[in-house]
Amino acid sequence: MRHPLVMGNWKLNGSTHMVHELVTNLRKELSGVVGCGVAIAPPMMYLDLAKQTAAGSHIHLGAQNVDLNLSGAFTGETSAAMLKDVGAKYIIIGHSERRTYHAESDELIAKKFAVLKEQGLIPVLCIGETEAENEAGKTEEVCARQIDAVLNTLGAQAFEGAVIAYEPVWAIGTGKSATPAQAQAVHKFIRDHIAKADAAIAEQVIIQYGGSVNAGNAAELFGQPDIDGALVGGASLKADAFATIVKAAAEAKNA
Repeated sequence: MRHPLVMGNWKLNGSTHMVHELVTNLRKELSGVVGCGVAIAPPMMYLDLAKQTAAGSHIHLGAQNVDLNLSGAFTGETSAAMLKDVGAKYIIIGHSERRTYHAESDELIAKKFAVLKEQGLIPVLCIGETEAENEAGKTEEVCARQIDAVLNTLGAQAFEGAVIAYEPVWAIGTGKSATPAQAQAVHKFIRDHIAKADAAIAEQVIIQYGGSVNAGNAAELFGQPDIDGALVGGASLKADAFATIVKAAAEAKNA
């Protein structure tokens, strides 16, 4: 039985005051909420503060990126070993902003996936099509290609315990969101695609939706059979909005 996961991607936002206030308020808002995993991915420099502030709660720690190398002369990078050392659990890779602004390829992202698995961390693999690809009817083709980069190099077993976040690029930070039916269709395609390699692995993999998820559309999205929570951007910076999304996921699960 899959448990939904709602994860907040804070992106390049935060301060010591904001981290302390946001996590403290989240703890209050989410006390007593069961049936949904919760994680936050602050900027790297605030991971330890977030960990200390969340201590004793059910809020897990995540990160927004990782380097391929575990140590060495790689200025400015952060390794999987370091993330594990400070208590991070869920690591976002392949986010469309990394693919766009840092020219990260499917091949590079698959290598990051492998490094995370080797270190016992949970990859949150972001996949999704651009607006042009969507309009050209290439959604499934793009998602399959991005998943196959991992499937063809690491095998279906690599997805055991992993997370996939389907984020249509045209819906990230735009206020646009796929309809629940559209999102469900793509999620089902993703699960079916992995099932061709291993049905049992496909059944247990968590597939989140991401892209302008908010308090208004969360409940209907989470009511879909193949949508297992969300990767949340802007709404994760407000405790009440993020908590509403988590509660919607928990309620859908418990229903």
